[in-house]
Amino acid sequence: MTITTDQAAWFADTFEKLVANVGQAVLGKADVVRLALACMLAEGHLLLEDAPGTGKTSLARAIAATVQGSHNRIQFTPDLLPSDVTGVNIWDQRKGDWDFRKGPVFASIVLADEINRASPKTQSALLEVMEESQVTVDGIAYGAGRPFMVIATQNPIEQAGTYRLPEAQLDRFLMRTSIGYPDRASSIKILLGAAERDRSAHLPALITTSAVADMADLAATVHVDASIADYISALAEQTRHAQQTRLGVSVRGALALTRVTKVWAAAHGRTYVLPDDVKDLIAPVWTHRLILDPEAEFAGATAQSVLQVVAADVAAPQERVRAS
Repeated sequence: MTITTDQAAWFADTFEKLVANVGQAVLGKADVVRLALACMLAEGHLLLEDAPGTGKTSLARAIAATVQGSHNRIQFTPDLLPSDVTGVNIWDQRKGDWDFRKGPVFASIVLADEINRASPKTQSALLEVMEESQVTVDGIAYGAGRPFMVIATQNPIEQAGTYRLPEAQLDRFLMRTSIGYPDRASSIKILLGAAERDRSAHLPALITTSAVADMADLAATVHVDASIADYISALAEQTRHAQQTRLGVSVRGALALTRVTKVWAAAHGRTYVLPDDVKDLIAPVWTHRLILDPEAEFAGATAQSVLQVVAADVAAPQERVRAS
């Protein structure tokens, strides 16, 4: 069943209210907030590459408060163990049985701070729960619930003592973006409100977590025409054939872009996806999925510039494909 016009209008109105609410804690970053909320409603995960002190924790807390969900923060360090993330079985002498103590990953919004500082073994502990929304311990699966989003951060400047995220794990993140520093006007507001250390603590909850799950299900019914699917497929193929890339966008990456364009269309009050939705989201969804050729990278090529060329080379569809 496809989303109706009235449902799309309600979705867009609710989405903007969520953006405005989160924006009370993350000042001057409406575009980043929109991407983060679209990522959540597409049931994906977000990677933030930013310097310390740009509001990453505030963003995670504000989203959790807005959707009446729980929030946990995990500070990744070299000595962090996988069980510190997922949880561990503890022997309960009174019951005479093992009792599973859930780790911090069991929350609506999980902030994995400086994820690249943990060992690859600990990083991989997130893979199953990010992909399948469940954790398996001693053969028993524990669901993470809905909504569930990991917001992972890494410092792009300080690389000493870090472990590079493997391509398999990067591909699990639906989007990669950065918050960046606020503009002058927003900075002044932040400084004048310095007495309030956590702006997200007083945010009202606009909707429940079950309503968020309903919005995600509703967005999944947005119509994607065959011409749009062909357009996304052609873009992905072009990234694989580009001279500057060693590895292009996978099928998972193409699926990720399709899923989030549905949310983006609904957030704009439409029941169908447009080529402009694809163009709006291609950079945050695909830049971290490209592996550039070392020589091209040395010559100054970036994932962003490669995608700009790819988008210019592949013609957007002008009309929908009619069923035969």
